[in-house]
Order: sequence, then C-alpha cells, then structure tokens
Amino acid sequence: MIGRLNSAQPYVMGMFRMVVGLLFACHGAVSLLGVLGGTDGNGGTEELGAWPSWYAAMIQLVGGTLVLFGLGTRAAAFISSGSMAYAYFKVHQPEALWPIENNGESAAMFCWAMLLLVFTGSGAFGLDRLLTRRTPAHGRRATEQTPVTA
Repeated sequence: MIGRLNSAQPYVMGMFRMVVGLLFACHGAVSLLGVLGGTDGNGGTEELGAWPSWYAAMIQLVGGTLVLFGLGTRAAAFISSGSMAYAYFKVHQPEALWPIENNGESAAMFCWAMLLLVFTGSGAFGLDRLLTRRTPAHGRRATEQTPVTA
C-alpha cells in the first residue's frame, strides 16, 4: 500500500499544484479585473499601482498562473508565499491573534501551500519537468549518458 501511495506522489503533488495555482490566480483576477463574480472587497478593482493591494493582486494573478502551469514553480511559489505572509502579518494579524478571528485563513493557507511547493517543485504535469527533461544541445533526455570519446 505504501509503495502505491509513494508512486502516486508526483501526480498528486502535480494536481495539488494546479489547484492551488488556479485558486491563487482566481484570487488575483477578482481583485485586478473584477471577474468571476467577485470584487476586491472595496466594491471594484484595485487601483493601478496602489500599494500594497495592486501589487499583491498582480503577484496572485501572475504567480498563480505560473504555479498552475508549473513554469518557474519554485520561484513563483516563493514570491507568492512571501506575499501571503506579508498579507497575513500586516493586514490580518493586527486585527486578532487567530486566523479564524481576523479573516486571515486564506492568506495563511496560501502562504503554507506555496511554501510547500517551494520545496516539492512542480510534481507531475508541470512545464518545468517538460523543459528540463531535454538538453538544449542534442535534444536528448538529461538522464541519458553521452558517450565519452578519447
């Protein structure tokens, strides 16, 4: 049983990455574009360049999209995790100690989910894996050995 679970791990992590990335990107799309039936909480979209809300929404949209497709996953997840830590500690935590009291559950969950992806990478189905499988010189898989000539 453990062997089957372990062999499925890259695929489950890939699906986890896609779901987290999609939800994170949707969060940014709502704030930047006012789509998906939501608003930024202020009755509209974020004002261009407004600190920190517009930048946070941009990180959510771009970072979430990169994570969704598994392109630059570790870097995008690192920046996204940091932005959610900032959001939690600067916006939510001053209101109350616990996330359930300060409406910071989503910031805390996204922060930790993105941090997990920093360490696990894209998993299966990510463009990261597709692009690193081949070497640019000969189109061979990176794991293939090139014959050594003397």
